[in-house]
Amino acid sequence: MELDAQQCFDALRARDRRFDGRFFVGVSSTGVYCRPICAVRTPRRENCHFFPSAAAADKAGFRPCLRCRPELAPGWGLPDIPGRLAQAAALLIEQGFLDHADTEQLAARVGVSARHLRRLFRAEYGVSMLELAQTQRLLLAKQCLAQTALPVSEVALACGFRSLRRFHAVLAQRWGLSAQRIRRGAPAHGQAALDLVLPYRPPLAWSAWLEQARAQALPGVERVDGERYARTLRLPGPDGPCDGWLQARDDASGCCLRIRASVSLAPAVSLLLARLRRMFDLGASPATVDARLGELARGQPGLRVPCAPDGFETLVRALLRREGAGASAVLACFAQRFAPSPQAGAFDGAPDGLHALFPCAEDLAGADEAALLACGMSLGGARALSGAATRVRDGRLDLQPWAPLEPTLRALQALAGMDQATPQWVAMQALGWPDAFPEHDPALQRAAGCADAASLLDRAQAWRPWRAYAAMHLARHAAAPASPRAVAGGPAQSSLQEIRS
Repeated sequence: MELDAQQCFDALRARDRRFDGRFFVGVSSTGVYCRPICAVRTPRRENCHFFPSAAAADKAGFRPCLRCRPELAPGWGLPDIPGRLAQAAALLIEQGFLDHADTEQLAARVGVSARHLRRLFRAEYGVSMLELAQTQRLLLAKQCLAQTALPVSEVALACGFRSLRRFHAVLAQRWGLSAQRIRRGAPAHGQAALDLVLPYRPPLAWSAWLEQARAQALPGVERVDGERYARTLRLPGPDGPCDGWLQARDDASGCCLRIRASVSLAPAVSLLLARLRRMFDLGASPATVDARLGELARGQPGLRVPCAPDGFETLVRALLRREGAGASAVLACFAQRFAPSPQAGAFDGAPDGLHALFPCAEDLAGADEAALLACGMSLGGARALSGAATRVRDGRLDLQPWAPLEPTLRALQALAGMDQATPQWVAMQALGWPDAFPEHDPALQRAAGCADAASLLDRAQAWRPWRAYAAMHLARHAAAPASPRAVAGGPAQSSLQEIRS
């Protein structure tokens, strides 16, 4: 990936948060690499070296800054990197794939030869897949040491190091640091939960995110309390599933989300962080998106494309859009009939009201259509859900951001009972594809004042390649008449009239 050195230096001098995570600067006079928003005095231009990734700076011999902490930089959105195969591989590496497999298996996972993937990866990131994986492990360990009271041995194993000795050796060799030095100022031992920080590029429409979460919250699994969101979840860990809970709140002054999670999720901390970034769409670049959407985004800048922590849950919720006002009752019935039993102590210390897990594909794959119909689901929706659950359980359908877009869409569309809009919602939210657009969704057609899918699709051409974000704005406008402000012709209503015209 080519970087314009002068543009990078200008962004560094301005400490422009729009560029946070888009590049890193290595300072030859100190041997340290930083985020472009680092609060230290701006180094001299001749001492600055710019890198497209933390791994590239690490490979060049720089160590991470202990002040701005490069491990906290926001990630990339899928459209930011032309090589989607390289991005798919990077997402898998971020979630610890190479901790238990090799690059040949990684290439097979994304559907190309290892040689081709190595070439694409180096062109996009400037490093090899193994080098990125090693830097990712180190940065994750640095974050855990600085933010949690987990013992160093647990941090090393959770972050993919096979032994504590190996972790100490790599840390000293690569960065000249010790775990004790990184841990200065970390929480005291005996901490009852993991406290983590997930930065983002501002603005973030947190109130809008909470509004949607509140409307769709499943009792026992999710809870929105004031400005905080909490839920339970199950993650695959190295020694089996990890059940637990998390709570998130926005720290607008620090441009980050503050996450508190149960210690039971510590063995899957790398996967937890990766899924939270996707769940809250923290890799988005709202300034770029909002500029493309124009009037559509004026009333709610920084709106993200939310998703569930698991792709199958996203599919279930997308299918239930077809049920209209009855979706909440169907979800509640699912939770009562099919939810798995949580592990003992998984919800210790959880916010009030959290006591159940969302049903996974394995739980629903064995359910017959009659059981789904008894929950209030339509016949088409029941058939689509049953078929999808079986395929996800058997590994024939993958609903994660690294899954190939077109084959996954075709597999969803081929399911008996599947409608035309749901696969696009899944592509938006589970696959993380920002140009997906459910033009067949009647609510979006009404919100845009379009008579049919063809006219809505024609209007959406102006929003490419960010049509998924346009869909989220239209969905909000579709609900706007329910609010007194919108009915009275407030900003949301007037903006919608301008869009329609």
